[in-house]
Amino acid sequence: MSGAAPAALSDAELTRYARHIVLREFGGAGQMRLKAASVAVIGAGGIGSPAIQYLAAAGVGHLVLIDDDRVDMSNLQRQTIFATDDVGQDKVAAAAAAVRRINPFVTVMTHATRIDAGNAAGLIDGADVILDGCDNFATRLAVADAALAAGIPLVSAAVGPFEGQLATYRGWEAGSPCYRCFVGNASDQAGATCADDGVLGPVTGILGSLAALEVLRAIAPFGEDSAGKLLLLDLLALRFRTIRLPKDPGCPACGSRS
Repeated sequence: MSGAAPAALSDAELTRYARHIVLREFGGAGQMRLKAASVAVIGAGGIGSPAIQYLAAAGVGHLVLIDDDRVDMSNLQRQTIFATDDVGQDKVAAAAAAVRRINPFVTVMTHATRIDAGNAAGLIDGADVILDGCDNFATRLAVADAALAAGIPLVSAAVGPFEGQLATYRGWEAGSPCYRCFVGNASDQAGATCADDGVLGPVTGILGSLAALEVLRAIAPFGEDSAGKLLLLDLLALRFRTIRLPKDPGCPACGSRS
């Protein structure tokens, strides 16, 4: 984890995280790893909103929030970290204020800027895990390339009107794909947005919560390793499906790294 080892859990933290600590698969050691960790969250919108809340409540020691957008009234149907009074504020500022209300033991850094290929490496520097919940393909590629170059696990989530997908990428490892193994040599795509197609509010909550779960798994491993698997959700049919993502040996991004 990043930086110096954290101090022992205080009495207040032991009480706050008691339901984690009693988990045989997680325990006090897992909680200490969360406290020592830094997570960069790309996008404080539909996916980022619930993810940030759960990461803060779980006790991740340091959150870096990156988003250049402002809170709009149309966000409030699904972005539950915000309230009506937040409309017009920078999303990262409003989200940071919510984190401080949720858990005073978590520190927050904000960047009200759009992450791209030119600044991604600097913005994610020092992170132990990256959670990408952004809403455009160009940003996803920039974040994925920076995560691969830095050797930082990437948890990537996306939603549609009633569907979603989630995966964890560690493409520098033998047998583990990177994001470009999944999307191929695709260039920037405009794609549809929530404003175009709509999205049912709880769909983003489900994906954001699952993304937070995978960030915790990446920090303090429990259960089966999820890297190299793609979770597909069809919430019209209430169907969850997991498929294996193979590593592409000819991938121009990670093929020569493992």
